[in-house]
Amino acid sequence: MKNIRKRNRKRPERLLDTERRRDNGVTRITHRDEGELDFLRRRALYSAFVVIFFFAVLVARLWYLQIQQGPEYRRLADSNRVRYLEVAAPRGNILDRKGREIVTNRPSFNVVWVREDNRLDDELLKKMARILGQDVSDLLARIRKMANTPGHIPVRLAEDIDWETVAYIENNRMDLPGIKIEVIPLRVYHYGNLASHLIGYLGEINEKELKNSEPGVYRGGDLIGKMGLERLREKDLRGEKGRNYMEVNALGYEQKYLKGVEPLPGNDLQLTIDMDLQRVAEETMAADDKAGAVVAIEVNSGRLLALASAPELHIDEFVGGISHKAWKAMLENPHHPLINKIVQGQYPPGSTYKLVTAAAGLAEGVITPDSIIYCPGYYRFGNRTYRCWKHSGHGAVKLQRALAESCDVYFYQVGQRLGVDRLARYARLFGLGRKTGIEMEHEKPGLIPTAAWKKKRFGKPWQEGETLSVAIGQGFDLVTPIQLALMTATVANGGTLYKPGLVETVRDPDGRIIERFEPQVVDRLVGQGRNLKLVREGLVEAVNGRHGTGRRARLKDLGITVAGKTGTAQVVRLKQYKHLKEKDIPYKYRDHAWFTCFAPAENPEIAVTVLVEHGLHGGSGAAPVARAVLEKYFRDRGYGAGDVNVTTLRPSAAGGTRTATAAAGSRVAQDANRRRE
Repeated sequence: MKNIRKRNRKRPERLLDTERRRDNGVTRITHRDEGELDFLRRRALYSAFVVIFFFAVLVARLWYLQIQQGPEYRRLADSNRVRYLEVAAPRGNILDRKGREIVTNRPSFNVVWVREDNRLDDELLKKMARILGQDVSDLLARIRKMANTPGHIPVRLAEDIDWETVAYIENNRMDLPGIKIEVIPLRVYHYGNLASHLIGYLGEINEKELKNSEPGVYRGGDLIGKMGLERLREKDLRGEKGRNYMEVNALGYEQKYLKGVEPLPGNDLQLTIDMDLQRVAEETMAADDKAGAVVAIEVNSGRLLALASAPELHIDEFVGGISHKAWKAMLENPHHPLINKIVQGQYPPGSTYKLVTAAAGLAEGVITPDSIIYCPGYYRFGNRTYRCWKHSGHGAVKLQRALAESCDVYFYQVGQRLGVDRLARYARLFGLGRKTGIEMEHEKPGLIPTAAWKKKRFGKPWQEGETLSVAIGQGFDLVTPIQLALMTATVANGGTLYKPGLVETVRDPDGRIIERFEPQVVDRLVGQGRNLKLVREGLVEAVNGRHGTGRRARLKDLGITVAGKTGTAQVVRLKQYKHLKEKDIPYKYRDHAWFTCFAPAENPEIAVTVLVEHGLHGGSGAAPVARAVLEKYFRDRGYGAGDVNVTTLRPSAAGGTRTATAAAGSRVAQDANRRRE
């Protein structure tokens, strides 16, 4: 059975073979396989889906590139054939109150290397070092400094080159690939170093400033205000940069200039400062090599007429970076030129503070104009004796004489009756012990002590004896010259404290005024008009009285009545110098000299405050400076005849520094028998 089955399996299908041999080309349909057909259908569907997907991705990408990102890629394509260079905007001018130019611009020619499409080889580098008169290492340092900036931004190799160098580079441009001449505006200071602490200077922007600046406004190598109004008014002065567009070929060579964008100049600043008064103030201080500050202010508006900090800064030493030697010399200078003494110098006010003590005493009713206090030359309080500057004493003293002759004993007792906290309250109403808001950098607030302040600062209670020192402007009292000028103006105008104003107007390039000074009232001494009138009468006597301490500020020849107050601020009390002549006391231990005044006394217009560091006495050290400023002010308004006794120099077109000074006011020999403030 098994063999039969085996033979049957191996037997060929003869009929099927015969039919195949007889095939006449007609297809014979057999039974289909549905499973295999479904597989083929699915494979075709998947293939079609894949093809459609890829076509969809391609179409979407083309749409994104040409429609969505078309403008951007068009810009990038143009950038391959169009190169631009930024054009520096001329900074705004700075003018004084009379419209005279203090700071303007002139064209400066700089040498730059355009890195894009250019290569600076050793031979070209050496050639440029020879042309510019610089070391190769200096040029490499400038190039490395710009390493992380875009390639189209040129590297500045030299600034403000002379005409001869400009002509040589222009005539040899074909041999200096990538080297170009860049023209930018450069500041011109027509009055040299005059008002240097106020105006400030420009310098190259550093990495920190660049990082903190508005995006797209600055780039490496730009000049930016570093100090003074140049820094504080940077947004007004800087303007908006322009652009020059150039078409270049595939090798990066310029083919033609395209239409560019002109730079927009900065806004002009017109200051409240009168440069004539400024010059008199600075030159009078410089005549005797004095260090200190002079402030002149309109009493009825707060406009500042002169702001002098002595000694002046030499601006040219800072432009481009100050040398280590010059910086060290400034740090070691005993007159401290780096300190803007107008707002940064804090000094005991000395007897000028007696204006506050007198006004507070009258307002609080602890004295009247006729109150008599006897001065034997000292005042005993507790177990201590407080001396008057006049050792023989003033005798019976009323308010007017106490102010005129600066009697310490009188104000010791007024201060004792008031107490330190009431004194402090009135001092703040006069603007002391707080920032004035003047548009100058790093202003100090000064210090007006209270009992609570001492407890917090030292952890000790206030002692009544300390009030006596505070009442005459010693002890913890500290003020700045600008604060004292505002205090004087407040007394002069009847009790209104103004915010000091420095910028009269800001004008755009078309001359339209976009900002104008308006007087701002900070505080008022309400109901104190009569009391302040009594204080003013005492100040008139201090200058014009027979025994007044401020007699050297008189303007009798002009018919102007000056009212003022002297002050001597003790620096340190050292017994070893007590019996020495004043000229033999080391400079740093000498007392500071104050004089603050206003005029005309009948109808005040101007207040002047002068501080002379280590000037010993206000009457001899500071009053003549104030007199010179007042004399110039009133002569310019037609009072009297002749000119103030100070050399007046016209501003140089090249911005040169001053070359001559002269003393203002006579120097009267000091009375050896009396120490007047």
